[in-house]
Amino acid sequence: MAYFIDYFKVRESDFENYGAFNISLICDLPLFIDPFLLYSSKKNEYLELHNSILKYLTFLKVKSEQGKITKANIMSWYKFSEVKQNWLGYSISGNKGSGLGMKFGETMSSNMHKVYNDLNNEIITTTSHIEKVGLFQLGVGRDNISDFSCNLIKSFLLNYTQTFALKYLKKEQTRKVNVDKVYFDYKLERWCPQIFTLPYYNNDHIILTPKDILTKDENWINSYDLKGNFLDICGTIPNEQLRSEINNFYRKHLPAPVIIGKGNNKRMKEPNQREKAKAASDTIQQYPEILNYYIKSKEENKEGAINLSKENVNKVETIFKNNIQFLVDLLKQTNFYSMLPLSSYEEAMKRVLFMKDVIENKDGYRIFYHKGIPIKKEADLQLIYRFTWFESPMDVNREVNNGRGPVDYSISNGSSNKSLVEFKLASNSKLKMNLKNQVEIYKKASGTSKSITVILYFNAVELLKINQTLNDLELNNSENIVLIDAGDNKPSASNVK
Repeated sequence: MAYFIDYFKVRESDFENYGAFNISLICDLPLFIDPFLLYSSKKNEYLELHNSILKYLTFLKVKSEQGKITKANIMSWYKFSEVKQNWLGYSISGNKGSGLGMKFGETMSSNMHKVYNDLNNEIITTTSHIEKVGLFQLGVGRDNISDFSCNLIKSFLLNYTQTFALKYLKKEQTRKVNVDKVYFDYKLERWCPQIFTLPYYNNDHIILTPKDILTKDENWINSYDLKGNFLDICGTIPNEQLRSEINNFYRKHLPAPVIIGKGNNKRMKEPNQREKAKAASDTIQQYPEILNYYIKSKEENKEGAINLSKENVNKVETIFKNNIQFLVDLLKQTNFYSMLPLSSYEEAMKRVLFMKDVIENKDGYRIFYHKGIPIKKEADLQLIYRFTWFESPMDVNREVNNGRGPVDYSISNGSSNKSLVEFKLASNSKLKMNLKNQVEIYKKASGTSKSITVILYFNAVELLKINQTLNDLELNNSENIVLIDAGDNKPSASNVK
């Protein structure tokens, strides 16, 4: 019973018709709310939500311009807990995230006048967007914007969930819950609580989210897209003089091409992507109006945002529901879920080897593909592994940070019975460095001598790269390094460690 409709025994057709995303109750799934989808929607209720976000930003900007913002104000107006009850995001062990703290609040408050200088007086763009703050070098990222947006529309999400619960769930499946910070009282200038009847699971309420406001990886408006298409965006600026000044500034901040090599091996070394991104950032700092032209280009492609959202949600549903169910069904045909309790290392290794056998010899490789394209994100691979532990008595923690950086998984049954599991893709450009340094650091930091590194590869070229790396590091006979062939046209499993 890994998913909402299974646990609450809801008909899939009713859930699908309602338009909600079928969340996992084991761990967060990698989706988040993209506020641009509120703006681009044809639904009046979504457009009103977008306007309500702008209204709140206007309030914050006015207060920021007036000055004398106290820590108490920041705690009240900017500091929010993550809405963990929607079970979305990248917290793979359960659904707990960090939320929005004082650092976020102080950064936003002190930069409101700069980020939203044309709020409600837009000339280039149609309107303002909360995502704009993520385009500045302020340390405000996608997760912050998602958490902030989710909290600002929490009243809508709670009403959306309550309507579903009252119509489709039994009374004993719900609870009346007094939820904190639901709506903002502009007269009292504070967030207020409200009582809702909501689905209840594991001593907490659940919040459902409509599919059509969700996306994966990046907001439609994001800094990676801005920097990756920087020159094209600058080319849309109608003011010829400004466009020329921007291009000249950008070129001056790019490292000059240099000739490297000797003789017949001479070649011109052009600026790399990191250097281009740095030059773009410097140019944006000098000419912040570039951001408005970028946002305008995104506004003009609303359908692109909507179509990408549909594709992203479909991808997550396919990989983390349909494909995971396929994997679990295959594993149930073995004694995978009936193993006697073992040491953390033995159980973790047995589960890895079971997965290896299913993936390589029982068509399990199919879970790593979407429309014929293999998964190329280690975070997605790690999520898949988490689902195989849902009936284990072990404590399975994701991204445990013990002072030397996070590790993929810590598997434990008491402080003296702990092992670490790292997942890597063969295509990872830092694979060799990670193998050399990473796990030993984690072991020392966690007080454990047991670790497993799992490396997934998709073709013979990647396998050759792994074997060369292991040979260089003298790790080719290490029993705690497991290679898994997820290729759809793979050689015999006997060739794989």
